[in-house]
Amino acid sequence: LRLRGWLFTVDAGRPITAIVFHGNAGNRAHRIPLALALRSIGLQVLLFDYRGYGGNPGAPTEQGLEMDARAARGFLIDRRGVEPGRLIYFGESLGTGVAVKLATEYPPSALILRSPYTSMAHIGRHHYPFLPLRLLLRDRYESLALIPRVKTPMLIIAGERDSVVPAEFSRRLFDAAPQPKTFVS
Repeated sequence: LRLRGWLFTVDAGRPITAIVFHGNAGNRAHRIPLALALRSIGLQVLLFDYRGYGGNPGAPTEQGLEMDARAARGFLIDRRGVEPGRLIYFGESLGTGVAVKLATEYPPSALILRSPYTSMAHIGRHHYPFLPLRLLLRDRYESLALIPRVKTPMLIIAGERDSVVPAEFSRRLFDAAPQPKTFVS
């Protein structure tokens, strides 16, 4: 698949580059304010859409989004000359599961997770306790099982009034994460 994305560049010799892994709602256009804020502090930023998002072909699946994350990273390294040690992964909501998985394979210099969850099954059980979601879910995004393998500085951001991903899930993920780590509520 050919994925669409935007690279917000900065005038610097060897900039630190953030890859934004967006959540389920919206697409890269909704992350422009985030990209501009990160760029204003000197970061280069890649906003891209997964398969099935933002006009890209295909249907989103856990495996497909993982492939898309690898492709975004590969684009920056292979075609834009970004040094792997100068990459930051910034995941939001659904994208936190994608970023955590990529961080276990290709450690970034830092990992930022905004509204992360422990797993899709846990979130599903929270919202729909009467459904057997563990049996129904194909895409699991088991971040709680993966986070201990992430060996990079980490920032976890949670909203105390987040109705989609309650802060308790972000705290559980933070508690399971290795040091160095910071939690912001």
